[in-house]
Amino acid sequence: MYGFFDSAQRVLKLSHVLLFGGLIMLVVGTVLAYWLDAYLRLGQLVAAHALTILGPTAIKLGYVMRLLSCNRLRLASSSAASA
Repeated sequence: MYGFFDSAQRVLKLSHVLLFGGLIMLVVGTVLAYWLDAYLRLGQLVAAHALTILGPTAIKLGYVMRLLSCNRLRLASSSAASA
């Protein structure tokens, strides 16, 4: 499991997936929960509201992963340039 996160390139790709997926979850959840709520059953409405919470959470996790992987890539390139 930790071997996956050793590669900054893989973490950067995963962060892009989380950012895009979080954005899709947020938009779909907002449309369903606030504009199409009259057409949904209670369970579907609860799931739509959950998407409006889980979407920004995925965006935040993806953003932090992106910052960390960009920092690791920058440190790796600066140490390779100085050597």
